[in-house]
Amino acid sequence: MKIYTRTGDGGETGLLGPVRVPKDHIRIAAYGEVDELNAQLGALRRVVDDPTLASMLEMIQGTLFEVGSELARPPAGGQNLRTLREEDVATLEAAIDQLDAALSPLDQFILPGGSEAACRAHLARCVCRRAERAVVHLLRTEPCETLVIRYLNRLSDFLFVLSRWANREAGVSEQVWRPRSSGANADEAGGPNQVF
Repeated sequence: MKIYTRTGDGGETGLLGPVRVPKDHIRIAAYGEVDELNAQLGALRRVVDDPTLASMLEMIQGTLFEVGSELARPPAGGQNLRTLREEDVATLEAAIDQLDAALSPLDQFILPGGSEAACRAHLARCVCRRAERAVVHLLRTEPCETLVIRYLNRLSDFLFVLSRWANREAGVSEQVWRPRSSGANADEAGGPNQVF
């Protein structure tokens, strides 16, 4: 079987079943964001040393394929693959609680960064939020499984906690965001004239 089919050369693609839509359709945009998120998680998994967490990330990647299939199912129906379940959200919540228990309480904003695993977790978190927004946009127009939003929302929380945990494991201190005081000039606030 050839990797290219030429069926999308006219700017359309197929949903599950016989339905074809333009490639810039909101449903395609939504599962495209989920696909990008999955790729980010693959890159994150590559740099996570903990085998239990790496296994968890692999499981999440598989679940995101189910999310994608749910988003690719047209409103009128279509091929129904195994879809997201409540237990998938509960699994993320349990993982969040377990990781968070090892961290110091957070009462300030922190700057994304730190170890490579933490940086990749932050990038994945941002893509996850974008995917969530795309699904919310889709839901304003077409019916879709609302559990997808809950799953993506919880996944972004998991990725945030994972970024903090990764920095702790790497011995990297979190950088607290310090807002510039009102009235300070650009030089005092570390603005564009600051010399490094």
